Amino acid sequence: MKNKLVLTLFLIAFALNAQEQNYSYTLEQAISHALTHNYSVINAGRDIASAQQKKWETTAAGLPQISGNVGYLKNIDFTLSGVSGNAFNPDGDPNGISLFAFGTKHNMNGQLTLSQLLFDGSYIVALQASKTYLKFYENAQKKTNTEIREMVINAYGNVLLTQESILIFGKNKAILEKTLSDTKETFKNGLIEEENVEQLQITLASVNSNLNNLKRVLGIANNMLKITLGIDIDKELILTDKLDNLTIANVDLAFSQKDFNVSDNIDYQMGANFEKQRQLEYKLERYKALPTLAAAYNLGYNSFANEFSFFNANQKWNNFSNIGVNLSVPIFSSLGRYAKTQQAKIALEQAQTKLSETKQKLNLQYSNAKSEYEFSLEEFATSKNNLNLAERIEKKQQIKFAEGLSTSFDFSEAQRQLYTTQQNYLQSMVNIINKKAALEKVINKN
Repeated sequence: MKNKLVLTLFLIAFALNAQEQNYSYTLEQAISHALTHNYSVINAGRDIASAQQKKWETTAAGLPQISGNVGYLKNIDFTLSGVSGNAFNPDGDPNGISLFAFGTKHNMNGQLTLSQLLFDGSYIVALQASKTYLKFYENAQKKTNTEIREMVINAYGNVLLTQESILIFGKNKAILEKTLSDTKETFKNGLIEEENVEQLQITLASVNSNLNNLKRVLGIANNMLKITLGIDIDKELILTDKLDNLTIANVDLAFSQKDFNVSDNIDYQMGANFEKQRQLEYKLERYKALPTLAAAYNLGYNSFANEFSFFNANQKWNNFSNIGVNLSVPIFSSLGRYAKTQQAKIALEQAQTKLSETKQKLNLQYSNAKSEYEFSLEEFATSKNNLNLAERIEKKQQIKFAEGLSTSFDFSEAQRQLYTTQQNYLQSMVNIINKKAALEKVINKN
């Protein structure tokens, strides 16, 4: 029984540890994770929560308000008041001054006030502005999600590109080492010059250097992706998608032919939101010329004593209450309000001009993104054909070199051409993924 318990605990601990340490994601899973755990996404959600509280704060300003206060006053030395000498005594000296002290040693009062705003044009505008304020942060969250999605796609693709490059350079290194070994044996037999061996050694050294650098770059690319996903860089991250599969999935020429609706773009929506804010600011300045009406009801008790006896059962407390209405009417501000209104109007016109500019820039941005995506498709097809040609040329040169029909320089040149073409082909695959993501960002496709 004891052994079974130990085994069970061990399996649970192992499962929890494996779950905690390992992240294994496809590209879509990585995007989904980032849209929940990315640091910028988390703070964007907090901005919305704060804006919701701000909206309620504005709404509450027009709802009933209750306030209370309790006051206590002890007169150490009374304030004296002076009156004419015969004010209370007809026989007194009319030129004399009599001093009197009014009040008691101890005073205490408690009061509750209920106030209600009845009409205020500024409050009406503030309610509308609070909705626009919240909408701004909702749009900001959408923009953050769109940017994070593109960042994940780019970072994910960079890791796959580096992994594939390491594999290719590893294969090139193995082939090159085999060729160098055979060439050394041929040189020992005196059939070729030492220059052929040295040329291959130079090429091998270059391949080794590039391979070591790619391994270092892979660690950096992995950590960049982890940070984008909101994962601790000490955790293990496994990418389950393959570069060629993602490339094929993103080859869609028909996608670039779809119509572009500029109002779907998040930057345009934020510009429209900004214009709405300026409209409300202009409206607010105009509404400040309207009267403000408010009402208040006060209820309280006070008590007076020469000894501190306010908590005694027989202490007398005096109640008081009142209700009032206050109407405030702006009459003349020496054109100050007019100046503020004109400033708000100018700001509105600037926002409208800015929105028109944004629309034109987005149309241009769409055209550019569409063109770059279509070019990436063409570049991929060209790179694929070039890779086939480079592989055939390198293979022929290798055979010629082995048979002594080609120089080491020709063979090395064919190898370098192949290595460059291999990298161009891999980069063209990543470009398709990245350029499509950029186009999707412009048209706001999630």
